[in-house]
Amino acid sequence: MIRLALVEDNIPAMQALKDKLEPFEDLTIVHTAYSGKEIVDQLMEDDSVDLILMDIEMPELDGITATQLIKEKYPTIKIVIITIFDNDESIFNAIKAGADSYILKETKPEKIHETIHDSIQGGAVMSPSIALKALQALKKSIPPHPTHPSDQSELSPREHEVLECLSMGLTNKRIAEKLFISPFTIKRHIENIYRKLQAQTRIELIAKAKQQGLI
Repeated sequence: MIRLALVEDNIPAMQALKDKLEPFEDLTIVHTAYSGKEIVDQLMEDDSVDLILMDIEMPELDGITATQLIKEKYPTIKIVIITIFDNDESIFNAIKAGADSYILKETKPEKIHETIHDSIQGGAVMSPSIALKALQALKKSIPPHPTHPSDQSELSPREHEVLECLSMGLTNKRIAEKLFISPFTIKRHIENIYRKLQAQTRIELIAKAKQQGLI
């Protein structure tokens, strides 16, 4: 059972999110908050939360600031930004604050459910339009690298296949299905790729891979 906190200042939007999550029996909602400050206060009373679905624009404390504060104090809690904002500044600030995934409120229930599971397992999920903008913003912020990979970043043939799938925006589960190997093995390959390319987030990983000519 995955324990969730929902943070959304708009009451109808909060109810819509609850309705989307209600069919999934492996999810339970332990906190609902209507501001960033409220969720921070609730976690001080009970921090037994696996993942937070966080809005951005809220009174008292916005979602990005709340994300940064929560990640500093509770680094193991995963945070998925779920918002209507897809502008470059919001995306980049959320990534810098420590958000694990970033999706839009229009996302279908099945995809939200998949995002929750993939984020819990260490993945980073973004709506396609978000991923493109984040990649473009990050590429501008990373210094140029040689076009050929160094010895440290040489990948195995299987790691190259996994990297290609990551660049297509596939989740860990989808990659495992595509390559006919277990999700656990996929996770180990991804960990190795992150280590070899010295990346911290999936967006940074793809940007570095493109700069080094790996994809």
